[in-house]
Amino acid sequence: MQIQIIQQFLADNQIDAWFIYDFRGNNPVLSQLLPGKRWTTRRVGLVVPARGKPMLAVHRIDAPQFQIPHCDVAVYLTWQQWRDWLLTHLGGGKTVAMEYSPGGDLPAVSIADAGIVDHVRSLGARVVSSADLMQLCVARWSPEARAAHDRASRLVDAIKDEAFDLIRARLRDGQHVDERQVQQHILSRFAAEGLDPADPPIVAVNAHSADPHFEVSPTNPAQITRGDWVLIDLWARWPGEEHIFSDITWVAFAGDRVPEAHQRAFEAVRSARDAALTLAQDAWKTRTPVAGFQLDRAAQDVFRSAGYEQFLIHRTGHSLSPGPKIHGLGVNIDDFETHDTRRLLPGLGFTLEPAVYLPNQFGCRLEINVYVDEQTGPVVTSGVQREIVLV
Repeated sequence: MQIQIIQQFLADNQIDAWFIYDFRGNNPVLSQLLPGKRWTTRRVGLVVPARGKPMLAVHRIDAPQFQIPHCDVAVYLTWQQWRDWLLTHLGGGKTVAMEYSPGGDLPAVSIADAGIVDHVRSLGARVVSSADLMQLCVARWSPEARAAHDRASRLVDAIKDEAFDLIRARLRDGQHVDERQVQQHILSRFAAEGLDPADPPIVAVNAHSADPHFEVSPTNPAQITRGDWVLIDLWARWPGEEHIFSDITWVAFAGDRVPEAHQRAFEAVRSARDAALTLAQDAWKTRTPVAGFQLDRAAQDVFRSAGYEQFLIHRTGHSLSPGPKIHGLGVNIDDFETHDTRRLLPGLGFTLEPAVYLPNQFGCRLEINVYVDEQTGPVVTSGVQREIVLV
């Protein structure tokens, strides 16, 4: 637990304590602050005060799992004891940060349920959002995570190339090739390299690529033939929640000449991606704070100018961070689904994956990974697609 960083943030922002509440493992922030596998069945509360030692409350049933150095552990039995502990550490007019987002504006932050927020307020506390604390303490990459991500990214990029090579070779030789065969090839390569994808990659042909979360049919996958459009979205990391996913999307055309509609869409998406990246890098150079919503807005402006605004159905990017899921706990590049005011801080990572989806025709999405290096600012950690792959 990064106690000094947490307490400095609390002091700088006139917050008395950070209260992390968990029930049956529902708060990934707690699992990141207190590393180690635990299976809890009762309420757990961690209070990090602006000054002094962190305090942890656990039920006696779960207590053997919590041997936490530099932390006072209180074991409770009854609901009255639980409430007494909360009153002792959170009562008295304190300002308390919790995993809460006013109005539910940032769903990724809205982890604490309304009931526990209500109860903390009933103790006389003023509850504020821990959104920036989450970024600072659980979303940033360690040097080891950065190095592991870079290694995974090189492998994921290479496996993506192999997937397109497979399609190209089978079409050249007149052999059957379909979405599932390519998907299974990618999964087999991940397994051979020891990478964890968490879920199968997306291999989507033609109209299937207009569904951003398309799932390949195990029994009736689409065949890939000459004249087809192919989108591949693949992701993987080294096993373990301390590691960061490499998450990329590329597109290809099975033929020698890309249709005009596909080329125009590709160029718009490429320009939108580059506009968001340029804004992030220019802001770093001028030491100008920049938030996730601003990058998304830059991408949307490109689509609006190109006449594709009606074909947008999701944000420009999501957080990449340690944790249980590919969508991380830091800032999202979003002014579409939410208005993400969290800033891009050194040590954070995210994707840029602008896309347009033409219903019943095709979709085009280009996805890269970006890390905010503490010395050089935002750098791309994955391959960058500049032209449509021909297979």
